Amino acid sequence: MDTHHTVSGTEAPVYGYSGDKAAYQRRMNRIEGQVRGIARMIDEDKYCIDILTQISAVTKALHAVSIELLEEHISHCVVGAANESAATGDPAVVEEKVREASAAISRLLK
Repeated sequence: MDTHHTVSGTEAPVYGYSGDKAAYQRRMNRIEGQVRGIARMIDEDKYCIDILTQISAVTKALHAVSIELLEEHISHCVVGAANESAATGDPAVVEEKVREASAAISRLLK
């Protein structure tokens, strides 16, 4: 179940990161450029340690974005589900969001 809200007059979902969407997109574009740079390094037969250093930088950048998105999910989606649960008396909504967050954390740690 995906609990989100819509902006009046639209059906597009509004998630916790929506307010920072442009910043997230800039960061992902930068990471995409780094990945293309790594592919170019391989194509140009660059030193393996230099390639591994760049892979490490991309991994750290993706990890940072992941953590921020997880924080957004908890502060927006989980808190919203908790409020909905309190209003309706149905704990299933918040339980589902907590399960989603737990599964995401598990995937990040693997």
